[in-house]
Amino acid sequence: MNLFNRKLLLSAMVAVCLLATCAPGASAFQEKSGKKKTPAGTPVLWQEPHDISTRNLLLGSGGARMRPDVRRLTFIKEEKGGWSKKFRVRDAAGRVWVAKVGKEAQSETASTRLLWAAGYMTEITYLVPRVNIPGKGVFENVRFEARPANVEREGDWEWEQNPFVGTRELQGLKVLMVLLNNWDTKDENNVLLAVPTREGATELRYAISDLGATLGDTGKWPLLWRFTRSRNDPKGFRGDKLIDEIKEDGRVDFEFSGKKRGMFNDITVDEARWIGQLLSRLSDRQLADAFRAANYSRAEVRTLSRAVRARINELANLRRSVAASKSAGQ
Repeated sequence: MNLFNRKLLLSAMVAVCLLATCAPGASAFQEKSGKKKTPAGTPVLWQEPHDISTRNLLLGSGGARMRPDVRRLTFIKEEKGGWSKKFRVRDAAGRVWVAKVGKEAQSETASTRLLWAAGYMTEITYLVPRVNIPGKGVFENVRFEARPANVEREGDWEWEQNPFVGTRELQGLKVLMVLLNNWDTKDENNVLLAVPTREGATELRYAISDLGATLGDTGKWPLLWRFTRSRNDPKGFRGDKLIDEIKEDGRVDFEFSGKKRGMFNDITVDEARWIGQLLSRLSDRQLADAFRAANYSRAEVRTLSRAVRARINELANLRRSVAASKSAGQ
């Protein structure tokens, strides 16, 4: 073997060794810097709400038994991240909560109840009108979100990559985001909850952890969104249009300018109508209760209830609207 071939062989051997030794390191780096692997369990996004017409939207998914006992709170720590200030606290019953203060507290409490009413996995939330958090002060309209000891938070999940892509249920959840004007639909606002079942198994519940940027105006001018978008703005929410038009291929073009706008482009009339008809089974009292639970004023409860009802009706009657538009065009 001549000198040139020996050098070539030696270079190849060095390259192979580098690949063999660097690959584990690269994998370890990805594991440290990337997202955690999805744990074992049964993925759950939605469960049919057979009792939707009788669900108590005043109390929400936690019911009366889970209401926070705020007679005496213990401050644990301040939570980092997000638009709103949040504190982790322990109530008088020993339960741990994340208390969110500020403008998002009301809209998130109400929106969580509407998602739960439709059968989607949600956090357990309550709105406390006034509370003293030791060492931090007295706050009004504070959202309490439960942190049960037996529930593991396994990071976030992605809208475009999850076990439910292409299903009617995921499409329905997207429609709910538009219905509520949730313009902050980034993946970081989703959460994967590992919940033990009575049978000893684990449910992986795909929920939305942050619904604060709802019930406002999504913004009429996308280039100026910093100045036009709002959250917890009943009048702005009432004035927003839901649907722009129905495409010839049967897709719904929503009047929506939130984040990840493209993921709302593939929703069909049948998918939007399905969630609309499901929500139409809620009574006016139930809709109002969702907003009463968030301590809105009587006038705001009326404004939001009527606006949501109008949007539900628009979705539920989409097929009829399509038929009417086709007849008009002939």
